[in-house]
Amino acid sequence: MTGPVRLPVVVMWHMHQPQYRDALSGQYVLPWTYLHAIKDYVDMAAHLEAAPSARAVVNFTPLLIEQLQEIGARIAQHLQSGAALPDPVLALLGPQAVPFGAARLDLLRACLRAQRKNMIERFAPYLELATLAETFATPARIDYASDAFMHDLAVWYHLAWLGETVRRTEPVVAKLTMQGRAFTASDRRELLGLIGRLVASVIPRFRALSEAGRCELSLTPYGHPILPLLISFDAAREAQPSTALPRHTGYPGGAERAAWHMREGIRIFTQAFGKTPVGCWPAEGAISEASLRLIDKFEFRWSASSANVLRASLTAGDPARQVQERDFNRPYRFADTQLNCFFREDTLSDLIGFSYATWRGDDAVANLVQELAALAGRFAGAPEHAVLIALDGENAWEHYPYNGYFFLSALYAALASHPALELTTLSECVARALPPAALAHVVAGSWVNGTLATWMGDPAKNAAWDLLCEAKLAFDRVSFDGEGGAAQKIAAERQLALCESSDWFWWFGDYNPADAVLQFDQLYRRQLVNLYRVLKLAPPENLSRPLASGHGNPEHGGVMRRATAG
Repeated sequence: MTGPVRLPVVVMWHMHQPQYRDALSGQYVLPWTYLHAIKDYVDMAAHLEAAPSARAVVNFTPLLIEQLQEIGARIAQHLQSGAALPDPVLALLGPQAVPFGAARLDLLRACLRAQRKNMIERFAPYLELATLAETFATPARIDYASDAFMHDLAVWYHLAWLGETVRRTEPVVAKLTMQGRAFTASDRRELLGLIGRLVASVIPRFRALSEAGRCELSLTPYGHPILPLLISFDAAREAQPSTALPRHTGYPGGAERAAWHMREGIRIFTQAFGKTPVGCWPAEGAISEASLRLIDKFEFRWSASSANVLRASLTAGDPARQVQERDFNRPYRFADTQLNCFFREDTLSDLIGFSYATWRGDDAVANLVQELAALAGRFAGAPEHAVLIALDGENAWEHYPYNGYFFLSALYAALASHPALELTTLSECVARALPPAALAHVVAGSWVNGTLATWMGDPAKNAAWDLLCEAKLAFDRVSFDGEGGAAQKIAAERQLALCESSDWFWWFGDYNPADAVLQFDQLYRRQLVNLYRVLKLAPPENLSRPLASGHGNPEHGGVMRRATAG
């Protein structure tokens, strides 16, 4: 006799960082890619490696794959031949002299960008250095911070950003932590070597987990674009009809560009992981009818979005319809596509992303399992159901004690062993032929409140789109003929893709910290300037003016904890 059918539960972690490398200087302006690599990506791999019965879906953006590979290679080149390090914060661990003046002040402030309670106050030497650094953090006093002080601060900044599994297993971390201060060039080089190995290990570790059947790897289109908006600006008004649109009526050739992101994303993913992806998590879980048809055209077996999008879509053709609990947590199929579309359980996903960080780890896991077991009871006898919990794989953990170590360890153990729950993957759900319900309409939206307002509607967001439209029209006018034309076109296509990323539009708005808004504003405009240079055209003068003037929240300290992608 077989036992009772268990409710399939899928945990999906979305790994994403935008392109932080300045297109003109070649240097990384922000350190978040390598910092999340040494803290979160390696920890997430280690938790799966330590739990043989666990399963998860891990989604990678190709832009993140490329950055991890590049940064890992450039650290290795530095250690082998003294080549320049790719990031000024990382370079504080190298042998170069620390610059004075404004550059020194920027570096000091950068080394204080860590979660206060769990990453600074946890370590007494770092807290002492950070407290003293705050007294130096003015133009008038910055040069009183000695090189030795800056090096000690940088070592502790990187130690604090290490994953908990690294902290518990790497001897060099224990040695430097015990030493506390007065770190030598040799100490810094040793730490830099560890960082390089960790960054370089991320893709191979997840590839090995996938090959062992321990996780499913899925894909976001190459540059993390919002596919519905790339295809049609009118998508922004499906969930919010009053949304203000950019001056341009649509993105020129947007459908063709969306297909390019799909093709290039698949190519990069397949090179990195040795297999073609069968699942696609579109950027920000943003879908529309046209984008689902595009994903289906590339023969993906599944895609996913948010329950908020499903709720709006179910009532689109019938406003009087009463949406029931059993309408959720099951696959759907839109129109004549062959794509299984899953919609995440928003409430449980957001508990992990925003609430459980303040709970005891065991209590948080017990609460989550209790909620899932209750769903299993209510869905008993309905084999079409499966629960998808999906969220960022990096942004929540600095708010958890010990980088979520105890929560994640307990989570995998509890879900893998629960008699009413089956921890699985979305491909396995498709393979067992969970019957998808028909979805007659799709209201374009994302996992941020079920709308596309995070990327269009605000005056600065719309102005950014208009700049992009003008750049795309310039791209379309270039013939790419003659010697070197083919290579120029490839370079221009890839640079255009960086400009089409969702992240630039996300950061504009008064809900984000003003300094971060200005940083992303400048990065975006420099990406556009570089596109014009690749096209051998003079950049328009308006690219020298900030879009974010008057935008951003000056009261918001630090980098905003993203609701969705990092």
